[in-house]
Order: sequence, then C-alpha cells, then structure tokens
Amino acid sequence: MHAHPVLHVTWRTIVTIVGGAVLTAGIIMCVTPGPGAAGIVLGLAILATEYAWARGLLHRARMWARRAKEAALEADRRRREKRAARRR
Repeated sequence: MHAHPVLHVTWRTIVTIVGGAVLTAGIIMCVTPGPGAAGIVLGLAILATEYAWARGLLHRARMWARRAKEAALEADRRRREKRAARRR
C-alpha cells in the first residue's frame, strides 16, 4: 500500500479518521461513563501505525497505564491487609 501514492494517501486518511474518532471517543469517555483510558490507548495505537508522534504518545500512555495498574493493585493489597488485620 505504501508503494502506490494514491493508496498510501487513502490508507493514511482512513487511519487518521478512525484513529482520531476512537481517540476522541476515549477522551469523551474520561468525563462520561465508559472505558476512557482504553479508548485513548486504542486510538493512539491506531494512529501509531502511520505517525511517529502517535508512537511517542502511545509509549507515554502505556507507561501511565502500567503505573496506574500497579497503583491500583497496591491499593487493593493494602486494603486486603487492613481487612485481614481487623479480623484478627
């Protein structure tokens, strides 16, 4: 697809529209009910197939998501420890 100029532009336009729509939906879902972070990461992943700037943002978003997951797991572990200590 990248070898043919017309197909390349068409493909890049489709990726931009779809990735931008998913990214926008993810941003909207951050303030409304829904999986906002997942939408943002998915939108960036789609855009990263064609754009270097999106690859950089995707890397940052993945690092943020990994840290958020670790923080949530740590908070859950502390909560379980507190609950177990109260039962003793």
